[in-house]
Amino acid sequence: MRAGGRTAPGALVLALALLRRCLLLGPLGLRSAGAQDGNGCGHTLLTPHSGTLSSKNYPGTYPNHTMCCWQLQAPPGTSLLLAFGDVDLEPSEHCALSSLLLTDPQTGTAYGPYCRNTIPSAPLLVTNSSTVTVLFNSTSHRSGRGLLLSYATSQHPDLVSCLVRGTHYTREYVSVYCPAGCKDIHGDIWGNPSQGYRDTSVLCKAAVHAGVIADELGGQVTLSREKGITLYESAFANGLRSKRGSLSEKRLMFHKACDDVLEVVTFNASSWWHEVGVLGQDRAWVAERAALSTTGHSWAAEPDAQAAWLELDLGTRRNVTGIITKGSSEQHDYYVTSYHVSSSRDGKNWRPYRGSSGQEEKVFEGNADSQGEVSNAFIPPIIARYIRVTPQSWHQRVALKVALVGCHVARVRAPRPYVPSVPKEVLEPTSRPASRTPIPGIALDPEKAGSTLLVMLLIGGFVLFCSCLLLLAFLCHRKRKSAAELNCGITKGYPKLESSQVCSLQSLPASSLASFPMAPMPGDLSRTHSPVDWFGSPQPQEEAGPRQAL
Repeated sequence: MRAGGRTAPGALVLALALLRRCLLLGPLGLRSAGAQDGNGCGHTLLTPHSGTLSSKNYPGTYPNHTMCCWQLQAPPGTSLLLAFGDVDLEPSEHCALSSLLLTDPQTGTAYGPYCRNTIPSAPLLVTNSSTVTVLFNSTSHRSGRGLLLSYATSQHPDLVSCLVRGTHYTREYVSVYCPAGCKDIHGDIWGNPSQGYRDTSVLCKAAVHAGVIADELGGQVTLSREKGITLYESAFANGLRSKRGSLSEKRLMFHKACDDVLEVVTFNASSWWHEVGVLGQDRAWVAERAALSTTGHSWAAEPDAQAAWLELDLGTRRNVTGIITKGSSEQHDYYVTSYHVSSSRDGKNWRPYRGSSGQEEKVFEGNADSQGEVSNAFIPPIIARYIRVTPQSWHQRVALKVALVGCHVARVRAPRPYVPSVPKEVLEPTSRPASRTPIPGIALDPEKAGSTLLVMLLIGGFVLFCSCLLLLAFLCHRKRKSAAELNCGITKGYPKLESSQVCSLQSLPASSLASFPMAPMPGDLSRTHSPVDWFGSPQPQEEAGPRQAL
């Protein structure tokens, strides 16, 4: 057997003995995720992609003379990464009294044994095998917390232990992979999803509380470290109760998409309670009172009603990622402590929510009083229009207020393949078509179409403005020409003719003017005119014949 690290010959003999004893415990490896056996096993959750295991009583003192054997199995084509969260075993020579040993049965590689004085040199162990056997053994001892170990496949090199806190990081943005099984590991969290979490909180446990990952699956977690606040409020969510915390330098804000409160169109219920008070006053605990934002009393089922349920109609299909419940929130102390959830797309065929396991119908943990709100995440989310909540246990009476969180369903449409059109004879339509057929291969973007229309309007306005300027210039030119024609006349001292006549005379050629009778010049004394002639009175006709000289 090859040893991964410094291993004494006595330790190799012990490793072989432990491995032989582990194989005699039972047929491990029958499940693809892994298996465990022995009387020294503590909290254990093994899945194909990640998991967490611990010794008995961790973080308390582990018992004497115990042993546990875990067999980890990753999917084919991958190898295992192991994160040492805590190894606190009573020291001894060659770790003979209490030890942790990791072996690869396929290649014969051994890592360890480890105890308090020989802890792993690095917090993350990278193996080259998809199968690892973890052996824990204890004899008589006085102290020691035991061990806590997590694992994941080689596809997640940013694996962290369940014990890592937010104060471990100094950078602003953090992205790590949390293994499955961190929910029940000892460690405190302060805060809630809306406010954020105190940076001293255990990171992966806070991620489960915030609904970012499911404890039975684990997953990638992305968060930012922001400025701390004065007070962190306690909240119950996803089976965990956070603590009320004081001021911290930094706080952890988990990044979670699709987390908006959804609008409920209609509430329906199996029945509702018509309360008649001692003084005869009526109170209707109808289904519409189940909205979380409603003030006053909630919805309540009829007394002694069997299989009561509350149905929420979202109007259309939605991506539902979580649910928030509350009790009667009044002087009555009514609330639901556990419930089932089912969904439907048509309101007739219902599917129970089974969670990530897909085996059994999941039971959600409800409220512990009538005033507080409790959140539960749907991982994976529900895509449906109708959500039905079926109470399983309650305090005094079935009474409930509900809100759903999620977002719109993302619709991804496959692009249509471009098909070139074949030229055809264009016929004159007999009637106008009711709708326009889009041109194949051309997709109009609404934003680009709006900007194109604006440019066209600006160009049209500019053309209209230029046309108006040209028309105005033409009218001014014509007005000036008309004024010049009206000022056409004869030289001062002569009778003024009509403008049309004068302008027509000016436009005639010289040969035509020679034959046209002209008025005599002032220097011509051969003819005399009386003052009456200047006022247009009729002139006397001259006698025929030659004029005699005086």
